[in-house]
Amino acid sequence: MKTDITFKELKDSGYQHKTINQEIQANLIAKIKAKEPVFEGLWGYEDTVVPQLKKAILAGHHINLLGLRGQAKTKIARSMVSLLDEYMPIVKGSEINDSPFIPISKYARDLIEEHADETMISWVHRSNRFFEKLATPDVNVADLIGDIDPIKAATLKLPYSDERVLHYGMIPRANRCIFVLNELPDLQARIQVSLFNILQEGDIQIRGFQLRMPLDIQFVFTANPEDYTNRGSIVTPLKDRIGSQIFTHYPKTIALARQITEQEAMISSEDQSQIQVPSLAKDLLEEVAFAARDSEYVDAKSGVSARLTISAMENLIAAAKLRLIESDATKTSVRLVDFMSIIPSITGKIELVYEGEQEGADHVAKLLIDKAVMTQFEMIFPRVPKLEKEGIKTPYTDLINWFNKKSVQLNYADSDEEFHTKLNSITPLHDIVAEYAEQLDDDDQDFCKELILWALTISKKLDKSESENAFTFDSAGIGKYYSN
Repeated sequence: MKTDITFKELKDSGYQHKTINQEIQANLIAKIKAKEPVFEGLWGYEDTVVPQLKKAILAGHHINLLGLRGQAKTKIARSMVSLLDEYMPIVKGSEINDSPFIPISKYARDLIEEHADETMISWVHRSNRFFEKLATPDVNVADLIGDIDPIKAATLKLPYSDERVLHYGMIPRANRCIFVLNELPDLQARIQVSLFNILQEGDIQIRGFQLRMPLDIQFVFTANPEDYTNRGSIVTPLKDRIGSQIFTHYPKTIALARQITEQEAMISSEDQSQIQVPSLAKDLLEEVAFAARDSEYVDAKSGVSARLTISAMENLIAAAKLRLIESDATKTSVRLVDFMSIIPSITGKIELVYEGEQEGADHVAKLLIDKAVMTQFEMIFPRVPKLEKEGIKTPYTDLINWFNKKSVQLNYADSDEEFHTKLNSITPLHDIVAEYAEQLDDDDQDFCKELILWALTISKKLDKSESENAFTFDSAGIGKYYSN
């Protein structure tokens, strides 16, 4: 951490004052030239959002990030802190981060006038130069801009006309910093109006006070297009003052979605060492979110947040961890039957249309899991024929015939050894996996066995009954299949 110095020492060091735009631009250019990543952890935005962000910064624009929930809007804004200088000099004791070269508050002007080059300078780390406010209907002008402080006036025996009686709000205190205002449409229109002059002219008006205070702030706003009709809107003159509006989006591929989930899910190193998550299980988890975004039961305008799969992954790990605790085992692998534990992560993060409400949130969640299962299944195995012709054998005939004579119960709490023994007892399963999934590793092949059973029940070729702790698979009661 840097120690306090005098204004003279700062000037002698060769430090040059920069506006926040100049500072961010210089660091952006340096990163680009050095071939360093500018915004780390923003998977899937490399060719869409990130280039637009770079251009907006180089243009010196305030930015509005417009997108559905769970599209990393706030993460983008917070990542801009890495483009600030590590330390920024301010007039020591200044409430609004006054630059000693261009002081704007009365406190800083008076101090520099009195002490000149001996004015003490302190340093602010870039981690303290990020201000964030969630726009809610109860936010007022005093919160954002400031107000007159009668107690300060009485204590200092000053009239209300004196600038020193002002109590600065969040925005003046964010001078020379990044200020993020989340969910902008939720801010009442009359409060949005108070931002006009700050964005354009730098004027601050507080209860009749009009100060020429050229604040130097990088504004980043976030908004959800659904809010424009549900709760409010961004007033047109304010939109006109925001230089760049950038649209965010959900990951476009399963691989990108997996990277986001793996990055964001809170999983301890101990759990990672004890619990194996098959690659197919990770793909299936992401496929659930993709299925939700395409579902007729889910409100597409509301979106399906990336937090769904993050929360679902944490629930999957929790289900496996509970099995470890109850069975006193040391290692386990995530199973398809564990996917029932992600239902609370789904129901809490999707908005249903009328038809979905009629079906019920739990039922819709199970339908989404089933749809994801079929998508993953058909990427590896042949489709299950709807109708079988007499005497014509399908890849699944032997398996279905096996269940005409037997049934299998897969229990959540079974140890891995017990669970795999049950799966391996279904001999036709091994043949199907060997023929179509031989290229997969052992964990994925075991997961495939469950995937096949699940797909056959969805296709109504087998019957699946669920109890509190287990799934039982048996014949669908449609008679034996013919074989060659």
